[in-house]
Amino acid sequence: MTGSGNQNQRIRRGLWGYLLLTSYALVLFVSGAVVAVAGAAIIYMNSQPDLSIWHTADLDGEFTARSDLKTFREYLELEDDLFAELKSEVYDRVPSDERSMFNRYTAGSRSDPDIWTPNWNRTFEYGDTGAPFGVLMLHGYSDSPYSLRGFGQTMREAGAYVIGLRIPGHGTAPSALKYTSAADMTAAVRLAMRHMKEAMGDRPILIIGYSNGAALALNYDLEAIEDTTLPPPAGLILMSPEVGITRAAAYANWQARIGDLLGLDKLAWSSVLPEFDPYKYNSFAVNAGEQAWQMTQKVQARLDGLQREGRLGEVAPILAFQSAADATVIASAVVTNLFERLPSGNHELVVFDVNRFYESEGLLRKGLDPQHLLTGSEKAYTVGVVTNRDAMSFDAVLTSREAGQPAATTRALGLSWPEDIYSLSHIALPFAEEDPLYGEDPNSENPGIRLGRLALHGENNTLSIPPTMMTRQRWNPFHSFMAERISAFVAQHTAAR
Repeated sequence: MTGSGNQNQRIRRGLWGYLLLTSYALVLFVSGAVVAVAGAAIIYMNSQPDLSIWHTADLDGEFTARSDLKTFREYLELEDDLFAELKSEVYDRVPSDERSMFNRYTAGSRSDPDIWTPNWNRTFEYGDTGAPFGVLMLHGYSDSPYSLRGFGQTMREAGAYVIGLRIPGHGTAPSALKYTSAADMTAAVRLAMRHMKEAMGDRPILIIGYSNGAALALNYDLEAIEDTTLPPPAGLILMSPEVGITRAAAYANWQARIGDLLGLDKLAWSSVLPEFDPYKYNSFAVNAGEQAWQMTQKVQARLDGLQREGRLGEVAPILAFQSAADATVIASAVVTNLFERLPSGNHELVVFDVNRFYESEGLLRKGLDPQHLLTGSEKAYTVGVVTNRDAMSFDAVLTSREAGQPAATTRALGLSWPEDIYSLSHIALPFAEEDPLYGEDPNSENPGIRLGRLALHGENNTLSIPPTMMTRQRWNPFHSFMAERISAFVAQHTAAR
């Protein structure tokens, strides 16, 4: 028995040794694989084009949450100083071999924003403080106040006092987004809204937000419910709202941190591209992705808190527009993370469907299907879907389902899909066909480059910009309908109370 016991112990020890050796080998293999993958990823990311002065400049004059500003006028004065710094630190330092006719940072080029009057990278102001209502406009990430200039002009014509706020980190150089935080942006919105309140008194103030600007608008409204010292908006108009984005954005800044550790500056960037657009950065800092994620989490945390307190009914009336095809945000999140959470409160969601003609031909991948919003149990909000009359027609109709109603109705819009457009996009919604920069048929306001129908043809891997930048839809063929719906919403929520 003793010999048998010793033999069993030797077998057990052998098995344990084998398992330990195998585990050790597995750990080494996995660790080696992780290191190899990480190394390959670092090499790939660091193989991006060389950085230019607009990727590396550190502009000290930008507004932050720590800036000791008391008034909005001080914000504008700081902006003046910032753009003077931009000229001295970027424009004046661009090497001669990087100056070109389509370089945004080449003075006098076709992409130079200063050849426009005004330069729409700056905060703009329309009307006067004696207006019957006010509108604060908040643009999106890597964007500029230009994106909402068209609606700003519409609001001015309607008699509003309008501010198109330049969000911190924007309108200058892409390098600014390496440092700007969600806290900086929310602080600027609070400053602007306090100014609007001082200017307008008890008259209504609405906020129009696009993309990240929509997240800022929604976050501000939720914050104003929690903090009664903040002036509440009378309504929110949200375009391509940044309510949900891919979770990968939460870890984006680790790439930059590894770059700092290894001295690889390119790792601070998810893309490094030529800067030919006068009013939008083409290069994108990884910090911007993380800050966008943080904004969505701020909004969700505030919604959670107000829901626990039973106060979501205090959310300002919302009119939101979302493209069913959206490569920037999760299109369905505006439904699941926002509208489905709100009790009855005069809210409306409009979804621009894909061009069903191309879907019926089998040319489109399946994505968000807005048709399910029009059926099933009654909704606490109104739903509208802009779609084809049928799968064989380019004519557009609006199918609507009012809040609390079991059935939908359909009406013709008198508009149609252009035959060569299969969907809208995240960036298309705010721009009309006649937009000077991004439109299909730009008017004479544009003194420089035109990007609405940028489509160049040639050999693969020859052009310095990716083909996707030329094929993405930049203007909205249903813009006139959108403008009419916005005007009606504004009239409804600014009527004498």
